[in-house]
Order: sequence, then structure tokens, then C-alpha cells
Amino acid sequence: MKIHVLQVGPIGTNCYLLEDENTHAAAVVDPGDEAGRILAQAKEDGVEIKLILLTHAHYDHTTGVAELHKALPDVPVYLHPNDAARLGTPVFPPLGMEPTLYKDGDVVRVGDIDVQVLHTPGHTPGGVCLMAGDVLFTGDTLFQGSMGRTDLPGGSYEQIMASLARLARLPGDFQVLPGHMGMSTLEAERKSNYYMQEAMG
Repeated sequence: MKIHVLQVGPIGTNCYLLEDENTHAAAVVDPGDEAGRILAQAKEDGVEIKLILLTHAHYDHTTGVAELHKALPDVPVYLHPNDAARLGTPVFPPLGMEPTLYKDGDVVRVGDIDVQVLHTPGHTPGGVCLMAGDVLFTGDTLFQGSMGRTDLPGGSYEQIMASLARLARLPGDFQVLPGHMGMSTLEAERKSNYYMQEAMG
């Protein structure tokens, strides 16, 4: 498993290329913008994009979807139904296509890699984290030393606290790959993230 990170768009959203080195299949996690760069990176890495996985449907995570879909019309775009239901409303712009829905407990495959869906609402109603091996793509649920904002439409402080508590209870340690800012580990966040500690308390 190889992961390539690209910071895309005006606010530097972390977009990830999750690549299976055995089958050369890849998934794009949160194509927030710059679809051309994402396609060029996949070509450079010698992988074929098979899935587009969205942690939530805010514009800074989805702006690149339409252009990617135009270039890759047979590649499904996955989104939780709670965010899919809000597409076309403020802060949830249309994707330009019909998403494939995934929900808590679902597993999607990227080549030989299993990616498990964890529903972690709070930043948005349909926010998810994606678990692949010892890696956790946390979108805007969990950041290094922080968490996603809850003051936008559909946000809930109580829900994000429950989601952070759920992540804290995951057994073992994970690499935390968030939607913005730097990488971390789940154990580091358990020990030093004020919001996660509040959620655990």
C-alpha cells in the first residue's frame, strides 16, 4: 500500500491517492480541486483510478469530482447518504453526477486493499472516516491537535464529540491522515488533542 498526498485548492485540502502496489489500482480520497494534477500523479505513479471516496461533501473536498468524473466516467464516487441528501444546498454543492452511497460498516476494495467506512458525523451529517490497514483517513472529523468545525449547516458539537470518542476507542494505533494540515497518529491525538480528551472524558 502506497499513499500519495497532494494539497489542492485555495485552502490546501489534503487529497490522497491510495494505491495498491500489487494490482496498481488506486482510489482518490477527497479530490478537493485540481483534477488535472490528480490524474497526472496517478499516471506518474503507474496506477489506475478505480474509486473516488469522499469523507464528506463540502466544496473544498469535492470541487475536483466533476472533472475527474468527466475523465473517468465509469469510476464510482462514494458518499454517505446523509451528505448526499444535502447536495445542492448551501455548503454542499452539486457533484455533477449521482454518487454511489456507502454507510457505516461498509467495505470497499481498492485492488487488494479493504477500506472500511466509519460514520463519524458532527462536521457534517454524513461525515465518514476511512480505515485501510493501519491508516485512518479522517477527513474533517479529526485534525492534528484539533477537530472539524461544527458551526456550518448540518454540524453538531454533540455528534462530533461522539465521533471522536469512537475513534479514540479504536484498538491499537493508526496513522491519522486528515483533510487539512499535518499528519499525526491516533495515539498522539489520544494523548494531546484537547477535543479528543474531552470526548474520551
